Amino acid sequence: MIWLRRYGTLAGLAAIVLFFSVMLPETFLTLRNLGNIGQQVSMLAVVAFAMTVVMVMGDFDLSVGAMASLSGVVAAVLFVHGWPVPLALAAALAVGVIGGILNGVLVAVVGILPFVATLGTLTMFGGAASLVSDGRTIFGRDIPEAFSGFAKGTVPGLGLPALTAVALAVLALVWVLLEQTTWGRRLYAIGGNAEAARLAGVRVIRLRIQAFALTGLGAAAAGLMYAARVASANPTQGNGLMLDAIAAVFLGMTMNEEGAPRVLATLVGVLILAVLDNGLTQMSVDSYVREILVGAIILAAVGMAGLGGLARR
Repeated sequence: MIWLRRYGTLAGLAAIVLFFSVMLPETFLTLRNLGNIGQQVSMLAVVAFAMTVVMVMGDFDLSVGAMASLSGVVAAVLFVHGWPVPLALAAALAVGVIGGILNGVLVAVVGILPFVATLGTLTMFGGAASLVSDGRTIFGRDIPEAFSGFAKGTVPGLGLPALTAVALAVLALVWVLLEQTTWGRRLYAIGGNAEAARLAGVRVIRLRIQAFALTGLGAAAAGLMYAARVASANPTQGNGLMLDAIAAVFLGMTMNEEGAPRVLATLVGVLILAVLDNGLTQMSVDSYVREILVGAIILAAVGMAGLGGLARR
């Protein structure tokens, strides 16, 4: 039964791909559709990879979707006021970092539970997005072509969609930080036992704040990617990212014997959600059915991982 934990989630992904390949033989595995999946999932992937950083410590961030919306409308409003694209993007990313630091301070310094702290900032960031945008969608000529055109482009020589390339770059960065640096090993130590890590000399408060700041930066980047892709920004467009990001990380966690988040495993969770969404959309299945299936898949994956754990005892 040990194989259930190690390979059950991958087997689930393969089964979903096989199912849609049979049901949609003329469209599903085409290069065009695979490229569409890569573009569509890029924003979720960036948020999920960033979410992995805080979940390594046993924390999580409910505010990432609202932060994605806020960063998008901040950039759009600055575009309206004539800011150059690089400065507007830098300001929007800075908002993400500041929001992440706020979350980190509330959790690590003030001592508020992550669920409560980030639930509060979720509401704050969502309200700020509505305030900044005056509750309206910003689109059309207010969005510079230099910004929206990036989302339509590809990497020269590779043909890889630009948004997919950004997601892969974030994946590589987070993998290096978590798996190849002392900083990442200390985050895992905090997740294992924060008090023991503190007694061993790990600066727990500082690291938790840094991790939340990085997650805020990832959420802001995803919000900008989304705004570029649809050439518009509104105060609610990132709201669906949070639950899917957490689901992707949890799906990935079922692949590890220790049950700890790993960013490459999170990628598998992201792909499961992306393939499922794409296939069901092509089959014209109601979005509510997708939500039911996603919940069932998470429960099944966690259940198989639990069976694998029992088998080792």
